[in-house]
Amino acid sequence: MEDEVDRLVAAWRRERPDLDVEPLEVLSRVSRLARHLDRARRLAFAEHSLEPWEFDVLTSLRRAGAPYQLSPGQLLTQTLVTSGTMTNRIDRLAKKGLVERLPDPSDRRGVLVRLTPEGRDRADQALAGLLEQERAILGELSRNQRGELAALLRQLTAPFDNIPG
Repeated sequence: MEDEVDRLVAAWRRERPDLDVEPLEVLSRVSRLARHLDRARRLAFAEHSLEPWEFDVLTSLRRAGAPYQLSPGQLLTQTLVTSGTMTNRIDRLAKKGLVERLPDPSDRRGVLVRLTPEGRDRADQALAGLLEQERAILGELSRNQRGELAALLRQLTAPFDNIPG
């Protein structure tokens, strides 16, 4: 089965036989897959009236477990945005009733951001929709193939995530 990347690689091999274009065979497919995944994610989130950044913040809080709260600093670490951006995001989510700010009992000057029941429901529903979209993308891959692919991708991405080993 030939795909668009096969045609692209063949054209480059014909036009630039002096270059090793082998990386394109993997990374062009990863890039194309990322575009499809981005579309699927946006669709899943839109069905629950969420933007991707809203999903990221809400699910960071949801994954924290009961009582579903984190400090703004912890949210920064998980979402990789600046403190100004996070403040803006928390403000917007609070205005929608999806999170609330509470005083941090261990730090008089600190605050905690807590998921509201509506925020928790919206995060849970959006996650279920996302997983449905992602299963469709994985298509006919067997459980074993999915595991092999996950292991290979982990090997490629781990250095970027600062994971030892």
